[in-house]
Amino acid sequence: MNSIWTNETDKPQFQALPGDKKCDVLIIGGGIAGLLCAHFLKMSGVDCLLVEANEICAGTTQNTTAKITLQHGVIYDKMIKRFGVDHARLYLAAQKEALQKYRTLCADIPCDFETRDAYVYSKNDREKIEKEAEAYQKIGCDAEFTKQTELPFSVAGAVKVGKQAQFHPLKFLYAISKDLPVYEHTKVKEFLGQNVVLTNRGKIKAEKIIVATHFPLFNKHGGYFLKLYQHRSYVLAFKNAPKLQGMYVDENEKGLSFRSFHDLLLLGGGSHRTGKKGGNWEELSSFSKTFYKGAKEVSRWAAQDCMPLDDIPYIGQYSKNTPNLYVATGFHKWGMTSAMTAAMLLCDLVLGKKSSYEEIFSPSRSILRPQLAVNTAESLIGLLTPTAPRCPHLGCALKYNKQEHSWDCACHGSRFTKDGELIENPSTDDLK
Repeated sequence: MNSIWTNETDKPQFQALPGDKKCDVLIIGGGIAGLLCAHFLKMSGVDCLLVEANEICAGTTQNTTAKITLQHGVIYDKMIKRFGVDHARLYLAAQKEALQKYRTLCADIPCDFETRDAYVYSKNDREKIEKEAEAYQKIGCDAEFTKQTELPFSVAGAVKVGKQAQFHPLKFLYAISKDLPVYEHTKVKEFLGQNVVLTNRGKIKAEKIIVATHFPLFNKHGGYFLKLYQHRSYVLAFKNAPKLQGMYVDENEKGLSFRSFHDLLLLGGGSHRTGKKGGNWEELSSFSKTFYKGAKEVSRWAAQDCMPLDDIPYIGQYSKNTPNLYVATGFHKWGMTSAMTAAMLLCDLVLGKKSSYEEIFSPSRSILRPQLAVNTAESLIGLLTPTAPRCPHLGCALKYNKQEHSWDCACHGSRFTKDGELIENPSTDDLK
């Protein structure tokens, strides 16, 4: 169940941490956000190093559909209502800057970077799409309402934004990581305070620490066990399916996404909260049999995403009482531009620079959102359910996922193989 990105891609190899180390900036996590942070810091002449518990890009990063777009579902209309036009305009500016940075970097890297139009569509809610199109106009983004798509079904409407992009994420990341100070198979076990972390290979002392581990791993700070939940989604890759020029995503969280890569169609969907039931690959397979009858499945995989309370990632100081500890998480299924935004913002912060984006992504912003009640309820249910096995993270009950043959936690999204080996954090330990 490996993604197509892992095929025919030569990964650079890195040694494990040889013992205790000191550096100016420590980056924890070898996914796209962590690697971009390391890349920019090294380019700035900063003494940094990155540690990864497994191997770089072995987690969520290798399971993306790799759309680089300022469209993150239907969010701008909601953002204007929650925070105002200026806030939404700043968020948009961050996404545009991230896209342009990819465009610049990928110009020198053979990573199948292609400019594509992006669409957010609705099958039955024209009004929602029209409001989103109006929101784009309010914040100065060139977008248009349309009912014309390449999809095999009619839509009530779609918001189209031109000149977005798609690429091969691992070709890009392996290229920029070759000369970075990376240590693989080095698991951070504990934050000891005083800017020191304990790993399975020794201690690391740093002036500043960036946590880019998908779900933050230090529970004592920031309250991320309340501010985040995790969501699974599924992808099938098909041959003999129509080639799409655009990238498409349904405004409905349980809808489908579409993009092409060379001669393959990537169909995504089947989403559900981790630990709950969902459509999985069966939903996608059923759809393909109806709408792409001649298509042949060649690959399938699944992704897991951290979801924030208000659709906006948490990027910045880990908590109010940890001034030298930083975090990037809650990318809300849009990890490509969010990771680039995180890397640029965090590099500014650790270098002592001001950023106009600091406030909108602040991890210390208000948590008084409806999703907080849902997250709290799920945690209580998980804690009070009298079943075994229990998640080592905070002790919630695990549920067996028959589709993927794993034990999953509905509280915070940790996942384990049927034999108890850790697959997804925030847990840092196997089942006992």
